[in-house]
Amino acid sequence: MPDHKFLVRAPLLDPKQQVVGYRLAWQSSLPTNPQEDVRQLLDFVGERAQDAELGLLFLDAERGVPPGGILAAEVPKHTVLMLDCGDLAEDCAAGMASMREQGLQLALRGASLAFMKQHAETLLPLATHIELPLGHPDFAALSNLAKQAEPPLAVVVQDFPGWAEFDKSAAHGVGGFFGQLCTTPRPLNSAGALSPQAIFILQLMQMVQENADVRHIEGVLKRDAALSYKLFRYINSPGFGIEVEIESLRHAVTMLGYTPLFRWLSVLLATTNTAGYSHALLQAAIVRGRFAELLGKDLLPRGEAEHLFFVGMFSLLDQLLGIPLEKVVSQILLPEPVVQALLSREGVYGPFLSLVEACEQRDGRVPALADALFVTSTRVNQAHLAALAWAHTVTI
Repeated sequence: MPDHKFLVRAPLLDPKQQVVGYRLAWQSSLPTNPQEDVRQLLDFVGERAQDAELGLLFLDAERGVPPGGILAAEVPKHTVLMLDCGDLAEDCAAGMASMREQGLQLALRGASLAFMKQHAETLLPLATHIELPLGHPDFAALSNLAKQAEPPLAVVVQDFPGWAEFDKSAAHGVGGFFGQLCTTPRPLNSAGALSPQAIFILQLMQMVQENADVRHIEGVLKRDAALSYKLFRYINSPGFGIEVEIESLRHAVTMLGYTPLFRWLSVLLATTNTAGYSHALLQAAIVRGRFAELLGKDLLPRGEAEHLFFVGMFSLLDQLLGIPLEKVVSQILLPEPVVQALLSREGVYGPFLSLVEACEQRDGRVPALADALFVTSTRVNQAHLAALAWAHTVTI
């Protein structure tokens, strides 16, 4: 495991805003070797994600990395290596074929019409995807060539700068990477009002915070059959590792306690804004929560580490609910350190949230934030990948 490289990700969204994979890359404060980088990334993901259902994993091969010169101990399934067309020529076919034999899928970056036509019978049949920048003057023509290739190439957009651009592409059936997913909010609800179901869930969360009698909570929950169904469907998700089926709220609390119930309700709260609901944002919030919680494990007392899940989840509630975060936190009694982290990234939990957020960007902040918490790249990377895998097991 590289001791100074940190994993950063961008989600791959389909036109329905479903997360169908990720683009993964290293971030480091030290100079690195491009060929070594991609090999180590392949090895790390192959070792840690071989059995996880994460969808397609796109890994960048930087300029100058020769096709065929990349070997991994164990190639993770559904991995797509991204090759720059500027590095490819006819004599690269053997190297590309070798990578395909290892189990890698291949994506072409920076393709032009001339490149596509020139290599239609040699290199293109070895590729599986083509990545195009949004607004490329030949986007339509390149997309058509990709679809007509034999076999056809899947088209993905290089990066969406905002939701308006995503919505426009989605209307034409095209998905792609959204590296700014969590920092590009949709317009907030002008009325700043919570939905009736959101208010109902907040009331339940307040009861849990006050350790109300579980029979009283159960009686209130039964007033909303749809919410009860969602809650028990979520509780029985594989991600919670419960070997017996939970049949009642009392059963759940008896087995796991009040804190997991508060966690379940916080996830359900994030689904109540039907007008602007985004499954991709919800999944990002769940990843943030689990990632922060795993980072805090063994560094903080158990109760405090569990609070980190709520810090991560609630950090995107403003976007998920369409109202300012201050309004949400004012309606439920949360520990002061949680509120501090959410509103100012300060206090005992703030640095954990800042680190988790930085792993969604490629702006170079991760190494310094990890150093400030005295956590190694090994710990951060393992927690990151484990959080992605866990989030994919949660049924909402």
